[in-house]
Amino acid sequence: MLPMLRALLAAGLMFSGVLMAQAEQPDPIEQLQWQHGPAKVAIGPRASMALPEGYRFLNAAETRKFMELTQNIPSDEEYLLAPENMEWWTAFTFAETGYVKDDETLDPADLLASIKEGTELSNEERRKRGWETMSVTGWRFEPRYDKSTQLLEWAINAVNDADNAPIINYNTRLLGRKGVMEVVLVANPDGLDTAVSQLKTTLKGFSYNPGETYAEYREGDHVAEYGLAALVAGGAAAVITKKGLWPVIAAFFLKFWKLVLMAVAGIGMFFKKRLGGGDKEK
Repeated sequence: MLPMLRALLAAGLMFSGVLMAQAEQPDPIEQLQWQHGPAKVAIGPRASMALPEGYRFLNAAETRKFMELTQNIPSDEEYLLAPENMEWWTAFTFAETGYVKDDETLDPADLLASIKEGTELSNEERRKRGWETMSVTGWRFEPRYDKSTQLLEWAINAVNDADNAPIINYNTRLLGRKGVMEVVLVANPDGLDTAVSQLKTTLKGFSYNPGETYAEYREGDHVAEYGLAALVAGGAAAVITKKGLWPVIAAFFLKFWKLVLMAVAGIGMFFKKRLGGGDKEK
């Protein structure tokens, strides 16, 4: 019996070692070079933010790593903000469009039709990549613009075509002198309202650098070829499509619906399943 006991003991120690190795496996998200609040962080060369306590931030190089880890298409000039508990996150990207005039009236019905069309075009590319497709069902809330803060926001309801799971896409645009800061929020649909409220609070600490604010527009500055409606419907892509370049708007909507799987399944569950966290509580 003694050899058997030794064998069982050895097997138990090996199994224990495997469990310890799994438990000690570093979370790749936590290994990124986060900046933690309170701090002042640079959002590229044109803007900054007073990062509050309880929030974290990634520069462009680290955000690229984050996007790759979470199966998003990365870009070189994207910055990431999230609460410490990672219940949601938001990506900042500056689009150097030129000065966008804010004097037009928004037509929600017309804009929704354009967004549906753009989403269908992006679905063609998603199918090629083996990704799930989606369908837009309506507004969560219609586009609204605050002229005093130059902030444009809207939210869209959609569903995952594979299982009819709800998707909500919330967007903010912050107008500047030389372009627009695009802010895309990723959150579980059930927690969207809380996430939006928290994001709006943090955005109070956002500011364009001197010389970059909307109010500092001067005669002779480059003016964008489109206005607020095109920002909602696809920005530059919406203008280009008039010339017949449909793949451009499809590419825009691939980015527009950032990380749909996280929106459907929930951020916490996504990280547990995809990044080796198991069912361990944090």
